[in-house]
Amino acid sequence: MFKRNTMAMLLASVTLTISGLACAAPVASAETTVVIVHGAFADGSDWAKVVPLLQARGIKVRVVQNPLYSLSDDVAAAKRTIDNQPGKVVLVGHSWGGTVITEAGADNKVAALVYVAAFAPDAGQSTAEMGKDFPAPPGASQFVADAAGFLSLSEEGMVHDFAQDLPPEQARVMAAIQGPIQAKAFGEKTTVAAWTSKPSWFIVSANDRMIAPDLERAMAKKIGAKVTTLPTSHVPQQSRPNDVAQVIIDAVQTVSK
Repeated sequence: MFKRNTMAMLLASVTLTISGLACAAPVASAETTVVIVHGAFADGSDWAKVVPLLQARGIKVRVVQNPLYSLSDDVAAAKRTIDNQPGKVVLVGHSWGGTVITEAGADNKVAALVYVAAFAPDAGQSTAEMGKDFPAPPGASQFVADAAGFLSLSEEGMVHDFAQDLPPEQARVMAAIQGPIQAKAFGEKTTVAAWTSKPSWFIVSANDRMIAPDLERAMAKKIGAKVTTLPTSHVPQQSRPNDVAQVIIDAVQTVSK
């Protein structure tokens, strides 16, 4: 549990940041919705710091709650959310969510893709295949499988590999509320690659211990994305929410012109 004075400082900082963004000019189009797809070992609350920053700029945001049972289930969840929006969608994916948006992003409503420390497979490629030419990241040794074949991340892995630039107390909360993913999902292949026809942005996490940073750079280059590199762990949306929000805002402004 955070100490009371630390929590007060954190809340004051967030309040000042949101207040400052609220004074900034609203993003051009109210008809563009940001749809966020979280990754494995997480849930929608992983984006709780970024959502208010976008809303302060007048951007409508929806965060998908992934079942994490299979690629097809997660894509279906994303598509339901996309279908419920009235206009254009900027589709954001973190980690495993990058594979999901690569497939779901082929929807005609999707105007742009934002990959955040994410996988960006080609059509017919699985997530598991993507790292075969790169050293295994340290966090891969912290997976814990249950009898039903679902993978979780150990508390040690969450603190030291997934979110090492966050306070350990916060990382332990993230470990407790994480969403386990069915291991077989990583072997499922995409059928399309939306990035071949949609403009893309990519945030590379330079200190990532869950996906090799060199792999992130290679994927970003392959898909022709506009790249932002941040000195963060696997969760820049948690440790550098302002920077992540700005990349998403850039995508929204670009497709709203």
